[in-house]
Amino acid sequence: MIKLVQNEMMKLIAKKRLIVITIIIGVLVILFTYAQHKQVQTQMEKLGTSDWRTMLQQQIIDTQNRLSNSRLTPDFKKQLQISLQQQQYYLDKNINPAEPGAPTFMRVFLENSIDLFIPLMVMVIASDLVSSEHSLGSIKLLLTRPVKRWKVLLSKYITLCLVISLIVAIVGFLSYIISGMVFGYKGWGAPILTGFNVTETGLNTAAVKVLYLWQFLLMDFGLVWFVAIVVGTLSFMLSVLIRSTAAGMGVMLAALISGAILSNMVSSWDSAKYLFMVNLRLTDYMKGLAPPIQGMTLSFSLLDLLVWWAVALFVSFFVFTKKDVY
Repeated sequence: MIKLVQNEMMKLIAKKRLIVITIIIGVLVILFTYAQHKQVQTQMEKLGTSDWRTMLQQQIIDTQNRLSNSRLTPDFKKQLQISLQQQQYYLDKNINPAEPGAPTFMRVFLENSIDLFIPLMVMVIASDLVSSEHSLGSIKLLLTRPVKRWKVLLSKYITLCLVISLIVAIVGFLSYIISGMVFGYKGWGAPILTGFNVTETGLNTAAVKVLYLWQFLLMDFGLVWFVAIVVGTLSFMLSVLIRSTAAGMGVMLAALISGAILSNMVSSWDSAKYLFMVNLRLTDYMKGLAPPIQGMTLSFSLLDLLVWWAVALFVSFFVFTKKDVY
């Protein structure tokens, strides 16, 4: 098995896709760092101070002004009300929700990448693992070895999990190193609040507790890794079912983009909560944002994604070991 995994890793390295993905991540981190730096500068010039309390008070005023707009949809208005309550809670507890530093940038970058950017990077790798063997005609040679089919596929899946872990690590490393050049590398011990619970009546703060930012980041990384594994497994299944890499990528790309759109439109479609792409933003529960559909919780989303992962993995191995190769 170790030799099979080594063989699969050599194939991936030869394709140089990891290098391309690393470059894409680096460029995007640079763009995000510049955008956030400009945003901070603009706020400081507008308010004439760098005091975070003054900035947060201005954000509260801006949110209140937006709530006075009669054209807001009920769902968006509720999100703003929850955001306003959270901002006021941070101010009352004298905790800066955006402590300057690379760790805070890492947190924000992960939270904005969990449902689309990181899954897309994973999809580029996973969609090609099996289907490329058919395209190149090497699948017959691969299966003529004195190794059972399930072991061949398992080696590919283990390789995928290793690469996914590497991609998440690259995201963390580059976002910390690059953003730290602008914002500094301090802030690991900054306090951050979690445990907000969104109910029908509004924001419930009974279970709110203070964590160090490094603790919060560990949980964020865990959730991001889990989402990447689920999306990678689904893409892996498509690579087994569909012989064309482009077609497999197209299906998964459509699913991910539709999920980003549906998350803002499905509040009244209760059964949509069982779709995997609606459950990808697990970090939103950590921040205490309102779920796409009322009643969704972190436990529900984790269980839903776990079921999708198990089904995708079962289908992949069942089809690969049973189907004819020609």
